[in-house]
Amino acid sequence: MNRPDRGLFARRGTSGLAAGGGGGPSHTRGRGLVIGICLVIAGLEGYAIQALGVAAPRMAPSLHMALQQVGYAASATMAAMGLGAIAGGWLADRFGRRRVMTISVVVFGLSTLLTAAAWSADALVLVRLATGLGLGGAMPNIIAVASEISTPERRARAVTTVSVGLPAGAATAALVTRVFSHGFDWRLIFVIGGILALLVSPAVALLLPEPARRDPAARFVDRRAIPALFFEGRWIATLLLWIAICLTMIVLSVMTNWLPTLMIAKGFSGDAGSLAALVFGVVGAGGGLALGRLIDRAGFAWPLAATFTALAVVTAALAAVSGLGPSMLLVGLAGFLVVGAQFAIYAMFPVYYPSPVRGTGAGAGVAAGRVGSIIGPTVAGILLERGASGDQVVQAMLPAVLGAGMAAVLVSVIGDPHRD
Repeated sequence: MNRPDRGLFARRGTSGLAAGGGGGPSHTRGRGLVIGICLVIAGLEGYAIQALGVAAPRMAPSLHMALQQVGYAASATMAAMGLGAIAGGWLADRFGRRRVMTISVVVFGLSTLLTAAAWSADALVLVRLATGLGLGGAMPNIIAVASEISTPERRARAVTTVSVGLPAGAATAALVTRVFSHGFDWRLIFVIGGILALLVSPAVALLLPEPARRDPAARFVDRRAIPALFFEGRWIATLLLWIAICLTMIVLSVMTNWLPTLMIAKGFSGDAGSLAALVFGVVGAGGGLALGRLIDRAGFAWPLAATFTALAVVTAALAAVSGLGPSMLLVGLAGFLVVGAQFAIYAMFPVYYPSPVRGTGAGAGVAAGRVGSIIGPTVAGILLERGASGDQVVQAMLPAVLGAGMAAVLVSVIGDPHRD
């Protein structure tokens, strides 16, 4: 079986939403509200991550910093997100998702505001470390909550829907920069993001549900991190999920960070490179939604096998073509497939862990993905510095595509999904 048979909050004939014991709207409306809140939080995460990149050209000279120093702050953010994901998932399993998510949103909201007040490279790294911890703490719990409030027939769709907030938020950060392009103060982008996060935090605290423990045996699950991830037969799923998301994020991060540069290396203009990044992101979000719907109907195995096989073909073709039109078409297809694969693997995290340790499992998976998101751009940069062409960098991603596909399909076939 590729999917558990029952959703955590889904009971036939009941509302299915557990929100700390209070009453509320109908179950459909309540689920929609929770999904909407999770989508907004994911959007704010995507915005906060992208904000540093789009502000860097103005930030660096304003703070008398080299762009490389801003890069250190970006790397610190990604590393802290990995640590925050592990800690946030584990803490939520012990003390409640709503509480940990609220704290996480407040932390990354305040630290995003403080980024606007950074006065030196050291101060920037410190506030971005705090931002990363907050961002990391929220993401695995967004995944867990979206899964737990959904029926089995809509579980993957719910997780992929909230995950769309990440690219949407990143695009919004770039849009804000373009809207205020004339006389734009780089601090404004952080002020906007920080204020929005703080405004959303009361809704997180008041409206997000806590999971209902329906299985009496679930309370006896060992909630320590290592047993949660590796004991009771979960070690196979854990390792395969880590491999799948890490390799997928290597490919995705190379595309998102280096795509304009790779397009220019093919001989296209800078505007073409920017357009390619836009096409990749927009079409990619559609891929995530489409694959989530397909998985809810057909399970994980064959949709993931088809997705990664097609991605390998598209990646090879993208390295071989030379015309602008075909390149843009393949960029869109690559975005559709790799972002869809990322969201699908996110939807797998909650399936293979029981509810008392679901946050820990999702947090560890998100952290493994962050490792890939650091490795990918680093390797691409090294290859380019050593004289590799843009096409050769794209070709170098093929082993990661194939490895990710094999791991994802294997876990969907031989993994043991938890049914709660």
